[in-house]
Parts: sequence; structure tokens; C-alpha cells
Amino acid sequence: MNSFTYTRASGVEAAVREKAADEGAKFIAGGTNLLDLMKENVERPTRLLDLNHLPLKAIEAAPDGGLRLGALATNADTAWDEQVQQRYPLLSQAILAGASPQLRNMATNGGNLFQRTRCYYFYDLATPCNKREPGSGCSAIGGYNRIHGILGTSESCIATHPSDMCVGLAALNATVQVTGPNGERTVKFEDFHRLPEDKPELDNTLAPDEIVTAIDLPNEDFSKNFSYLKLRDRQSYAFALVSVAAALQLEGNTIKEARLALGGVAHKPWRDPKAEALLKGQPATEETFRKAAAAVVENAQGYGHNTFKIELAKRAIVRALKQAAEGTQHASDIFTNSNP
Repeated sequence: MNSFTYTRASGVEAAVREKAADEGAKFIAGGTNLLDLMKENVERPTRLLDLNHLPLKAIEAAPDGGLRLGALATNADTAWDEQVQQRYPLLSQAILAGASPQLRNMATNGGNLFQRTRCYYFYDLATPCNKREPGSGCSAIGGYNRIHGILGTSESCIATHPSDMCVGLAALNATVQVTGPNGERTVKFEDFHRLPEDKPELDNTLAPDEIVTAIDLPNEDFSKNFSYLKLRDRQSYAFALVSVAAALQLEGNTIKEARLALGGVAHKPWRDPKAEALLKGQPATEETFRKAAAAVVENAQGYGHNTFKIELAKRAIVRALKQAAEGTQHASDIFTNSNP
């Protein structure tokens, strides 16, 4: 590991100012991903700016009647928060499907958005990787790519975004509150992460000196018919091969509103408005769900070892939508005592 200095940020504005003045600095909060990357020499910051003492831990009402999640609230505190469980149980399910209790106790909401891919080649300094070293090539294309992307990929990168929480946030139409040298701004969640295109080294659309202060959940009710389905190689402490966040508003058996987002299949949480439009106004039947699933994977591309994900994604979408239509247990009922 390279040597680095450590500074405790005294305020949001001071943190932004110090980061803008030091190109080699990195923000740190829970550190659950950054420290691993530093140990592997993938990240080599010259300075760590510790954000943990900033007043960004509250979970409180948002101005539009929704809920504001502080960037420094932990994933555990967010998943088990009474307001989140009652109003946004899909998000609770998604968070509790990720990592381990110990990691969720440390990981923060803001940090979760900045998780980097778990592509094997990204972590292996002996192999080319455009995300780690732009222009060096992508070892996953033509290599062992079982966990890699099938949607929105490029000739430069087929890595996937690893977060479960972000899939739930995408489905719930969240927004991200950001502060930088030019002041505050709000970023739609669908615009926060980016596809690899020819710059896979960039995971999101933020400037290096901008900081996430909160995540807002809109004042919408998807608390009755929802499901977060995560398919993986083992039941706990594994990243998704395919995950689906599905939420419906039903009027009788007719779908009034639908939300659908996938994880484990793309460089960003994959939300498909066209598939959601296909669901709207239709009966909540398996036939309807199959049509939506077919639309989601219409342009999917497999790379050999991961081609099975196309059929897996279709089946997972249908299953998640069926579970959502039937009504789903809240996270507190499902996950109590289910994790080691």
C-alpha cells in the first residue's frame, strides 16, 4: 500500500474546498470498498479526507413529502429505519440483500453509490483493464465473463455495477443531492451512474470535487406490491448475477403504475421505461409480465460465459413481477434472523 496522509473534514464546504485543491485526495466514509481497492493497489490516494464527522446522518422528511436519506447514514440504519420500512420497503429489501450485517453497519448511503465494479480483471493488476488503465484493453471480453454485463456494454468494457441498494433507488425514482465548488444541485438517479461507452474509467457523472449530501425518495406509494429478487451463486454475501426491483400500483388486477430496474447486468442500475410503459394499463398476468421481460432483454448481448444471463434475466423479471402482484412481505418479516 502507498503512503498517504489523513485529514478529518470539518464541514461540507471545507471538504469540497480541500478536495478541489488536492487532485490525489479521496473522500472516505465507511471505507468498505475504498480500503479494499487500496490494499489491492487499484486505488492509490495520496490523502484521505474523512467525512464521518459531517452532519449528514439524518433520515428525515424531504421538502416534497418524500424521505431524505443522509449520505452518511449507514446502510443498516437505513434498511431498519421505521419510515423506510413502512413507506419504501423495496429499498429495505434491496439493502438487506447486499453484503453482510457487519459491512452494512459500516457502509454509508453515499458510499454505496460510489462502489466500483467487482470485475476480476479490474482488481488484477497483471491484466489489461480499460476501467483501471484507460486504453489498455478489456480482458473480460473474450475472457472469463460469467459475472459481466449483457446490457449497455461497449467495446471498451462489459463490467457491471455491484450495488443492490442502487437498484432499489433506481426503481423508486430517487434523486441525489450534490454539493460542489459551484454550489448545490439535484441529480436524477438515472443520470447519476453512466454506461461505459469509450470512457469506462468514469462510473458516474459527478465532478471529482463534488460530494453527495443526501438521497431523496419521492412521495410515491409503492409499499404494497413490490419485490426485490436477487439471483446469485450462494444465498448470502455474494453479488447478483441478476437482480430485479419490481414495484406495482394496482387497481383491481389492472396495473396503474409500474417500476422495474435490474442489477448485475449493466455498468449502471438498469431501468427500462419502455418495459414499464408496456406494463401500464395492462392486466397483472404472466403473459403481460413475459412481454415486458422480452422487451428488457431485446438488445441484450452475451459474451460466452455470461450468455445464460439473458434467459435468467427474463425469468427473474417475470418472477419478481408475479411476486409484486401477489403482495410481498416487508423486509422486517423476511430478513429477521436470515443472515449470519
